[in-house]
Amino acid sequence: MKLGARMLKTGLAVALALYAASLLNFPSNVFAGFAAVFAVQPSIYQSFKTIINQLQANIIGVSLATLMAYSFGTDPFVVGFTVTVIIGICLYLKMERSTVSIALIAVISVMETTQMEVYQFALLRFSSLMLGIFSAFIVNLLFLPPKYETTLFQHIEQTTGEILQWLRVTTRHMSDDPSLKKEINQIQKDVRRMDEIYLLFSQERVYLQKNRLPKTRKLVVFRQLTLTSRKSFFVLKAIQRVDNRTALIPDELQSLLVKEIDQLIHAHEQLLLGYMRRIKRKNKDPIEYISEPAIINLVGSLIELYQSNESEHYIFLSVATALSEYHHELIHLQTLLHSYEKYYNNEKLEILPKRER
Repeated sequence: MKLGARMLKTGLAVALALYAASLLNFPSNVFAGFAAVFAVQPSIYQSFKTIINQLQANIIGVSLATLMAYSFGTDPFVVGFTVTVIIGICLYLKMERSTVSIALIAVISVMETTQMEVYQFALLRFSSLMLGIFSAFIVNLLFLPPKYETTLFQHIEQTTGEILQWLRVTTRHMSDDPSLKKEINQIQKDVRRMDEIYLLFSQERVYLQKNRLPKTRKLVVFRQLTLTSRKSFFVLKAIQRVDNRTALIPDELQSLLVKEIDQLIHAHEQLLLGYMRRIKRKNKDPIEYISEPAIINLVGSLIELYQSNESEHYIFLSVATALSEYHHELIHLQTLLHSYEKYYNNEKLEILPKRER
């Protein structure tokens, strides 16, 4: 098992919260630890949002718990009713699950039987929970800050490589269908994870004015990289769906389909390798090896095949659509990458080691 940065940060946050609570002589340190667990987030921006949201949840939970304790006491049924009301309020306010958990911990901790005055006990519990939340924020801010830019590109590189590898195999009818279906499910998860990392990268705050435009340019490039990878995945799924019906396609059209997909794959790989500076620049661009009329003719032939017998060949429409969209996004990706290389060549990307699956 591999220990991730978030796991380490959670442990550090809990330790810091418990240590700080003991220094301040809080009667129960455990609530600070609970709050720290729920407050650790994958990015500094989300950590800041968590402080705001959990502060609100803490106030709501402590306030309602104090009111109910003064009005009806701390009988277990009163505590249960208060918990139900808090859940309803949090759902109405569309709070996240971790935020709801903080509100519930606040209610239970405040309505614990005690000899202290209720308002004093509530204030003490409120302080304990906020101490845990701020401890998690400090850890997020200072320890193991995430590098989502390089992580995102590395994830795009590996996911795209897997898609293109399976696309080559599938177009030649050499893939094992159960294995391919299993791999497609895994790639689907990888594509979703790619979108999640992109979102985290886009949420990272840039504090220096001179770094804001480079960050915006990289966001545009990465958005197109992820979109193009997704379109290649759609082609793979479309080919997989028609793999057992390729006998309906004329041999000449099958050969053209394999040839054009190979050229699309080659262009995609060349663009990625060129962006990573792993290959020398050539006079011609990778996309120029893709014949525009050939792609148009291939898509047109697949549509004609559908029109000749709609009931038998309708499934090939998805292949035509996927190929057309993939080709379009590749051309757009090349435009962005070449513009980026031409005008912002000094903004280099540090590539991280490949991740383990």
